[in-house]
Parts: sequence; structure tokens; C-alpha cells
Amino acid sequence: MTQASANTAPSGAPMDKDKRNWIIGTAAVGGAGVACVAVPFVSTFSPSERAKAAGASVEVDISSIKPGEKITVEWRGKPVWIVKRTPEQIAELPKNDALLADPKSARKPSELTPAYARNENRSIKPEMLVVVGICPHLGCSPSDKFVQGAQPSLPDNWAGGWLCPCHGSTFDMAGRVYKNKPAPDNLEVPPHMYLSDTRLLIGEDKKA
Repeated sequence: MTQASANTAPSGAPMDKDKRNWIIGTAAVGGAGVACVAVPFVSTFSPSERAKAAGASVEVDISSIKPGEKITVEWRGKPVWIVKRTPEQIAELPKNDALLADPKSARKPSELTPAYARNENRSIKPEMLVVVGICPHLGCSPSDKFVQGAQPSLPDNWAGGWLCPCHGSTFDMAGRVYKNKPAPDNLEVPPHMYLSDTRLLIGEDKKA
């Protein structure tokens, strides 16, 4: 049996010219539709530049931070606080231990506190604190309460730190949570290292 010509119907009768053009046009449009659908689907496998940058390290100039000041930078979509503590704030830290839920950062040490920050100051340099500014309870961002003394929603012997306005969790100037508060853990210390006395790298700690 010979193959039917493109110009004839399966029955062998000549195909109507308008019908033939309609079939060809429909096939072309259908093919174009498949191509249009395929492109966005394939593109989802290519991460955007923002997604790539989300996991990148962040280099910060800390030369202008004065004692008692805090700056905030973004790392992996999280706010990271860099605080330059005063000598008075550092001196108060050991006095808080009996009031804290985890003064030695023993809970989840590999997750929340790198080895080089498992000390009284929770830092590489005593004066410089680097923590993620997210409460581990429900993800709120605590408010700065650096001034010492009695204040609304704080104890009379407040030594400075942070207050989470959502459910009242309090943290000292090392980001350690006080006892009997909703937050289950201390604030996270992200991986970080000093490139120099004035440059801090957040996200890497190979040389720390």
C-alpha cells in the first residue's frame, strides 16, 4: 500500500484546500503553545541572582561603631546585630548568670553558638557582639533596651539588653535569654570572622 499524499484525505479523495490550511495552522499554534509553557517551567530550575546572594557572606565595615551603639545588616534574609559594648556592659555580664536560662550557651551549641563564642561574652572580641536579631520563640524582632534600671515591662534591676515585645522574652547584652521566658534559647550567633580590626565577615569563620 502506498503512503497517502499530503494533499489527499485518508479515503483517497482530494483534501479541501481550506481544511488543509486549517490543520497546518492548528498544528503550528499547538507547537508554539508547548514552547511557551516549557520556557517558564525550565527557568524555575535556574536560581535568581537574589537567591544566589541569599547564602553569600556579608562583609561589614565596623570602624564607625562607637561604644554602646548597634548596627544592623542583612544576612540570608535575617537581621544581624553588631553591637559594640561598653566596658560597663561587659562587666555586668557575669552578674546575670544566675538569672539566665542558659548562661553558658550549652543548649544546641553547634546550632546557636559557635565554639569561639561559647564564653561569657558570646563573642570573639569581648566588646563586639554579633547575633541574629530574631527571637527564637515565634520569630519576632526584640527591641533595644540598652539603658539600665527600672523601665516598663522590665525588672527594676535591669542591666541592659533586649525585650521581645510579642511575648515578653528578655535577653542580656550577650543575647542570652532570662529564665522563665517564652523564648527557648539564646539569640543565635552566626558564623563570623574578623578580616581586620575594622572589617567583619558574616557567614564564614574558617580563620576564627
